[in-house]
Amino acid sequence: MRIDEIIDARERPVFSFEFFPPKTDEGEANLRAALAELRPLAPAFASVTYGAGGSTRLRTLEVTRWLASELGIEAMAHLSCVGATRGQLTEVIERIAGAGLQNVLALRGDPPRGASAWSPQPGGLRYSTELIALIAQTHPSICIGAACFPEVHPDAPDRDADMQFLSAKVRAGASFLITQLFFDNELFFRFLDDARSAGIEVPIVPGIMPITDVSQIKTITGMCGASIPSQLLDQLELRAHDPEAVLGLGVSYAALQCAELLARGAPGIHFYTLNRSPATRAIVSALKLLVR
Repeated sequence: MRIDEIIDARERPVFSFEFFPPKTDEGEANLRAALAELRPLAPAFASVTYGAGGSTRLRTLEVTRWLASELGIEAMAHLSCVGATRGQLTEVIERIAGAGLQNVLALRGDPPRGASAWSPQPGGLRYSTELIALIAQTHPSICIGAACFPEVHPDAPDRDADMQFLSAKVRAGASFLITQLFFDNELFFRFLDDARSAGIEVPIVPGIMPITDVSQIKTITGMCGASIPSQLLDQLELRAHDPEAVLGLGVSYAALQCAELLARGAPGIHFYTLNRSPATRAIVSALKLLVR
């Protein structure tokens, strides 16, 4: 089923999970264990990321197909412009459609490892809008999602330019949006107001990453440009020597975030799981009690 239709038909908030394709036997075991714990929560859909430089292109498709065909979870493959020509991307889109998958998250992607700035592959696409248009033109039955940035895309000069580009994604064919992770809900609500004022009416799903490790979340936010509120960061660093205390605070904080987002009208929550289940399982279990 198309994700835009799932969101439109919802009677309760839509909870969804993001995973990445494992590269080792241990990684595959972690993913299988996470899915065994999270599947009973009946996610509306799950997404599978696309490795840097397109390094997991075929593995992404393989895992996405496995989620859909063997586990019965509606699945969405990520697809980026990185490391691929237009022809290669067209081939991947054909494979996605041929596998019976109905949903794609279309991204520009980050610069390949070692590159300081983004540049397209020779013969490739420069912008996510081009990828969205390619999917929409060649396979109009596929539901296309796109990314959005409550704190402004790192390459955008300002909020207005970012909103113009986001509008272009929707005009090209994106029918729903998922945000980059954030830890201050007011950033999301201000972004949402700006998007609606700019005429962007598609569903916007907040993306939440429960904090489970202090050094890890510092690395992730440093790479993507997201911020951590100073009060939260101070409390995390006080607990940095105690992993269980960090996990407890991270789960509690994310649960409060999600509860407020849902109370103020968010259509659901997309969880960045990092292929681990305990934090996400605890939060979603509590939210399901709250919104049933």
